[in-house]
Amino acid sequence: MWTVVYIASNRAQAELLKNVLCNEGVLANTRPAGVVSTLGDGLYEILVLESEADEAHAIICQHAVK
Repeated sequence: MWTVVYIASNRAQAELLKNVLCNEGVLANTRPAGVVSTLGDGLYEILVLESEADEAHAIICQHAVK
């Protein structure tokens, strides 16, 4: 089951975090959260497998501190 672990403020941030998670070995995906403008901006959800949610949170927190 996929679960949302973070909501990014735009697509670029979502893709960056997805890549960070994938590089750490966590399977991640993104999807628009609500209405996305024609430029592709808007909120995006970062999703991971439920079993990897705690690890994903820790990775996201470490990335935010850097």
